[in-house]
Amino acid sequence: MLRKTTAVAAGLALTLGPVLQPAQAAPTVRTAAAEVTAACALVVGSFNQTWGQNREVVTATAPPTEGVVLSTPNIYQSPFGIGSTPTTFSETPMTGGRTARVGKLVIGGYLYDSSAIVRSDGSLVRGSNVLKKYGGGWSGKRFLVQARYKASAASKPSRTTLYAQDTSGRFGRWTDLGSGFRNTGYVGGLSTMKAFALIATTATYDLFLVNNRAGGLYTLKIPTTSPLRPVATPVRTTSWQRFETMIAAPCGTGSIVLAEDHDNGSYYVYAVGHANGTSTAIRNLGKVALNWGDFDRFRFAPAYDPLNGG
Repeated sequence: MLRKTTAVAAGLALTLGPVLQPAQAAPTVRTAAAEVTAACALVVGSFNQTWGQNREVVTATAPPTEGVVLSTPNIYQSPFGIGSTPTTFSETPMTGGRTARVGKLVIGGYLYDSSAIVRSDGSLVRGSNVLKKYGGGWSGKRFLVQARYKASAASKPSRTTLYAQDTSGRFGRWTDLGSGFRNTGYVGGLSTMKAFALIATTATYDLFLVNNRAGGLYTLKIPTTSPLRPVATPVRTTSWQRFETMIAAPCGTGSIVLAEDHDNGSYYVYAVGHANGTSTAIRNLGKVALNWGDFDRFRFAPAYDPLNGG
């Protein structure tokens, strides 16, 4: 998994060459698309100081509104040290007001499925917290993104893909084989990119909203074909460099995006219309105060999660 990137990286350089340069043109200021409404919401999760998870609903009003924090302690047993964490945990309703939570994370360089069942008050169902180990070689990752495509709510996922970026900037893709994950490509050339928010999954590609250190905001389209060849499209050219992480949830044919500025502990919510290059509609809905003293925020998503923001 640590082999050097050669031809794949060269192909990416041809595709992304202009993207990784400091932006030149001024952005076009637009309002949010009509399909992004105040009824949309993003369910924010985080790992808390009691070795568990917190959950809070952020609704896309202007300014955004926050729900009550639901805390679940003792999902993870000390001294487990969570390394790379996911951008999404899935939530599946069960009988008796209980909810099953499943997501992937890295502990001690190993990839795990983390599952737990919680009650309506957030308390953990005893013995339901399970870690399933896949394999090693996952240390040194900045993040994990899982893209799961389902054609409908009734269908089974037709593909499950993991994406991760090394601390050196190398970007990789892994395909779920059922018994484990197989690497299906690495690319270089993305070291200036900071935050990766998944905004669309289709049968043929995944689409990320990403920012870079020069202040640019882009979409990064990744076809499911091999070799791995992302295609970047500018969305904005300035003012986005301050965000270290972004989390997205679907809203109509657009997205709700939570962007985190680690330097001053600020969180902003954006309504983002269907991705369309520099014509993409974006509206800053305002700040939210997610000051729980927690770390590594992610999203709680339903089992059927039709991301169609691009």
